[in-house]
Amino acid sequence: MADTQVLTDDNFQNETSDGLVLVDFWAPWCGPCRMVSPVIEGLAGDYEGKLKVGKVNVDDNQQVAMQFRVMSIPTVILFKDGQPVETMIGAQPKSAYQARLQPYLRAN
Repeated sequence: MADTQVLTDDNFQNETSDGLVLVDFWAPWCGPCRMVSPVIEGLAGDYEGKLKVGKVNVDDNQQVAMQFRVMSIPTVILFKDGQPVETMIGAQPKSAYQARLQPYLRAN
């Protein structure tokens, strides 16, 4: 199973600048974030080699959270070559994330 990468204010731009990157904005105290975490980790395994998956702790990385106007968590944003192309707010089932990812995975 693929690992999710820890993204920070310092490495975010470099890590999301190329290809498809799914980013989970979360915090340790957030119950819905804890529910979504295994789903996001599952997606990392399902799409290994096609999609990079990272996590941003919004408490520790407020600059990048503000840059993308993350106002509630969990927020999951799909980046393509450094640009946000899909935003999913709130806990969702795996099938909802998969449906939003499919058009971009087919295009790659």
